[in-house]
Amino acid sequence: MNGNGRPVLPPGALSPITIYRQPEPPRRSRWATVRTVLLYVFVALLMSSSALAGGLYLWVHEDVVGAVAVKSLDVKRAAERLDVPVADQPTNALIVGYDERKGADLGTPPRSDTVMLVRADPATDSISLLSFPRDLVVDVTCPGKPPYRGRINEAYTECGTRGTLETVRKLTGLPVNYLITVNFKSFRQLVDAVGGVWVDVDRRYFNDQSGPAGFATINLFPGYQRLGGYQALDYVRFRHTDSDFSRIARQQIFVRALKDQIRNEFSAIRLPKLVRTVTSNVEVGVGGGDELDVSTLLSYALFAYGLPPGHFFQSKIDGLEGYGELTTGAENIERAVQEFSHPDVESPEKATAVALGESKKAKAKPKAPPPGDTSITVLNGNGVTGSASTASYLLSQRGYSMVYPPDGKPANAPNWDFFETRVSYDPGQPGGKEAARKVATLFATRDVSAQTPAVGALANGAMLAVIVGQTFHGSIAAAPVDKTPKREPPNVAPGAEASLALLRERAKRLPFPVLVPTVVERNSIIDPERPIRLYRIGPEDEHKTIRLTYRTGASEYWGVQMTDWEDAPVLTERNFVRSIGGRRYELHYSGPKLHMVVLRQGGATYWVVNSVLDALSNETMLAIAKGLKPLSSIR
Repeated sequence: MNGNGRPVLPPGALSPITIYRQPEPPRRSRWATVRTVLLYVFVALLMSSSALAGGLYLWVHEDVVGAVAVKSLDVKRAAERLDVPVADQPTNALIVGYDERKGADLGTPPRSDTVMLVRADPATDSISLLSFPRDLVVDVTCPGKPPYRGRINEAYTECGTRGTLETVRKLTGLPVNYLITVNFKSFRQLVDAVGGVWVDVDRRYFNDQSGPAGFATINLFPGYQRLGGYQALDYVRFRHTDSDFSRIARQQIFVRALKDQIRNEFSAIRLPKLVRTVTSNVEVGVGGGDELDVSTLLSYALFAYGLPPGHFFQSKIDGLEGYGELTTGAENIERAVQEFSHPDVESPEKATAVALGESKKAKAKPKAPPPGDTSITVLNGNGVTGSASTASYLLSQRGYSMVYPPDGKPANAPNWDFFETRVSYDPGQPGGKEAARKVATLFATRDVSAQTPAVGALANGAMLAVIVGQTFHGSIAAAPVDKTPKREPPNVAPGAEASLALLRERAKRLPFPVLVPTVVERNSIIDPERPIRLYRIGPEDEHKTIRLTYRTGASEYWGVQMTDWEDAPVLTERNFVRSIGGRRYELHYSGPKLHMVVLRQGGATYWVVNSVLDALSNETMLAIAKGLKPLSSIR
């Protein structure tokens, strides 16, 4: 039939007819048959996975995103005041954790028990945390009311989430793009949804007095262990025998452990339960009045999942004074905000070099040349008058050598269609690519490439050509706060006798050799409350472990853990490996502070853990680890 329903002859029907036989197919080898079967299996799996991915997308879009959208009037009003996030730029999220009173306190306004900023920076592949003590005295800012001096958690009580948002924004001067509110019930359920979170508990925590007249109950023993929802909440909220500083440190340690837990146990089985738990009690507000879309949700999840080891930074406010109310100078707030906004991603590497005396050793990884040896030509790629000259001035203030286009040509890019700033390097100049990556962080861009001939002609021999795009608004990132500690002698003293008898009594019950800390931090004693603990850990409690706990003169706690569990989640985030005295040590950092040193030998792992505030110096931590000796060698 043709298009009008009339019969027509097929093409070529009146041409000569040729009769032929299809050639016999060649005989197939056994491998060819197997290969075909594998091909069909692969196609089937591909189709199944595609269907699963499509179903997952619809499930995320309809159930997840809709569930975390803003529902309450309080959060909806606060979300209207958020700053609009910009694609591929650093974003800040404000997390407000609040408690809802029950029992005798029912009807009491809820309080913000946790106020924390989280920053995701794609230019440096880093996540930063900045917590605010709930008793920190600030200018409480409530919309429509005059500001007054009060504790930061009063902002939530007085005027809800808007009050906390505006108070934090005024205190820090930072834009806030996302708002996340969560209650304690959600926190407990979230922990249980991921099967508990593995946390290194630094000491014995116990209190059995609860109710309005007392503190919350808690009963935790020292050592690396899996915490359930109620235990985890007790751990992050505890503060009645230490300070809010330690409480904040525990909160940040827990956030880091939760990230590691989700990364290590991410599965399609746990995902729906986890998401349902989060969405039932979490609201997420987005700057600009939009709702959280699927692509944004997945991009942040993948960003956190693929974060390089050591790129999770924890900032704190120094100089706090007082007890019931905490105060500090404005310069300490500014310093903490600066460190939070511009973390020094090289601080673990620099701290290791200082502690081990490697400062003058050649690095295997290529290093960017210093600013004085880096020449840059800046070109206008956005059409805004003065963009190139402003960027040139800012870079010159950082010590870079500026070069201008030849023959008096205007500093304009080949076109003005650049949205994101691009940093192009001359591939013929040594260190050009590394220098381009370094400069790219100043403009919060990931667009780094080799110079094209057109750009190279305008660069006039400069190592780099910076083409400022529409994302450039007249400023560049501040220089990272250099937190590299100065080298100092290890603060240690002989200490084998403190644990020798305890270890000998339990060594026969362990399937691996026991090591003795022969040196300890000079002001430490074995913890009189719970000096040693022998117990089981692992997914099925199949691994034996032993924990030694020490207390410093400042009432901080550090420990030594020994176990035959070789792939514990805490061991996956090492920064560096160093060979010292014929032993291989794995170094785990929290910013520039060495938080854990791991030794593996004979099918067992041994690790030295710093206090929650990382009070032991890097040199002291290394000395304690190097001082671990076999029990059989101690007389």
